[in-house]
Amino acid sequence: MQKIHDHARTVMGNGGSHGFDHVERVTSLCERIGRAEGADMAILVPAALLHDIARPLEKECGLPHEQEGARMAEEYLNSLGYDAGAVRIIAAAIRTHRFTTAAEPESLEARILSDADKLDALGAVGIARTFMRAGEHRTTMQDGINHFHEKLLKLPDRMYTKTARQIAAKRHAILLRFLLLMEDEIRVPVP
Repeated sequence: MQKIHDHARTVMGNGGSHGFDHVERVTSLCERIGRAEGADMAILVPAALLHDIARPLEKECGLPHEQEGARMAEEYLNSLGYDAGAVRIIAAAIRTHRFTTAAEPESLEARILSDADKLDALGAVGIARTFMRAGEHRTTMQDGINHFHEKLLKLPDRMYTKTARQIAAKRHAILLRFLLLMEDEIRVPVP
């Protein structure tokens, strides 16, 4: 696992709203949810570590990171001699983890990865990542707030596992409280 961790860190780098710190948080959430839900950690942890490995390519070339990441993960894990059956399940999990992906995650491990990735967009971390993302895209605070309404507030209803739904409920409440405060503070008083 350390080799996989180090490889993903090297390929991805550290910075940004989808940097390696995001991958580490998603991996930690996968471990927490995976233990509670009875997942195969030999599939789940590599999938989590490698799920965003193609983010730099998506940013650079426009390749869908979930598709290219699945291909890259397969190639890398095969080069390590990782179990071929596990590699197929890992690649499928990476291919279906994204919020905008139409394909449904099939394995328990794929559902947990999808949940964990969405959970990192909720709560206090999700708030911070939203405004990091707005800065990266050179947009406004209002665009960040719009992102809450367009995507983040919908995430709790998209969780697959019981454990993730419980975590999401707590983090969703943080988002709602923040939005109330933020919208109150930026409201322009009428003279």
